[in-house]
Amino acid sequence: MHPRKKEARFRQTAMVCFSLALLFSLSSCSSLLTGMIEPTVGNLQKQTDLDLVCEGAPAYLLMIDSMIASDPDNPALLQIGAKSYSAYVAAMTECGASEDRIAAIAEKARLYGTTLLARILPIAPKDSLDALHQALQGRNTFDVPELFWGALAWTTWIRHQHGSPASIADSVKVERIMLRLLELDETFQQGSVHLFFGGYYAAKPQMFGGRPDLSRIHFEKALMISQHSFLLVQTTYAETYARLAADKDLYDKLLKEVVDFQLTEAPDAALSNQIAKRRAKRLLADGYFAE
Repeated sequence: MHPRKKEARFRQTAMVCFSLALLFSLSSCSSLLTGMIEPTVGNLQKQTDLDLVCEGAPAYLLMIDSMIASDPDNPALLQIGAKSYSAYVAAMTECGASEDRIAAIAEKARLYGTTLLARILPIAPKDSLDALHQALQGRNTFDVPELFWGALAWTTWIRHQHGSPASIADSVKVERIMLRLLELDETFQQGSVHLFFGGYYAAKPQMFGGRPDLSRIHFEKALMISQHSFLLVQTTYAETYARLAADKDLYDKLLKEVVDFQLTEAPDAALSNQIAKRRAKRLLADGYFAE
């Protein structure tokens, strides 16, 4: 067995054993569980070996599932679950996982994300957009992390539904949540709300509310807030707006900026930046603007 795979297998086994021990011995100590797992989430974001993350993360996710099963209404655990499953979906996409496998993991992200949101918002199918709007007006900056990670996990699922009727209906609710986040804290997670709207307005046809002009404004704002160090902004900007606008110069500039970026310049975003670097290399190799 290859040394890297052997190491990953060892880590998986250790994590499974650890998660089972936690489940049976600490299931009633939610604050302790959360305190132990939160640093692991941060450490996951610092990993640069994308293949190792794809191989080893399932055992880590199993541990999170076990914790949430023992305390299903714990908002901190739900937030960790939504965040971790969303990150794993992004990694799987660049690790070559099958679409069926990615969709299954995205469904778990949606479950944790919507469960988290449902604690403070009316988001059930029967709930109206007016009710959601009113509830959102009652939220404040304290609620930003729950709103953001819940909405991101929900978006992760929507993105892999290929325009199904249910996902289209859900996207309207996610948009309302993101609009409120834009008001509450546009800088959260390095301007990720602007990143969302940059892709959102570029991906939608203009007859259904697409706005290329607004897309570019949001992408530029995300670049400014992140100081060009959150590379998913550049790759999404290139793959959506630059292609839509047939702007080859912008496309090449953004992707080359990602390829040339040193991961050590933003260690806390190493995993997402490594995902972006792999995506940028793939996009450049695709030759989208080749004559």
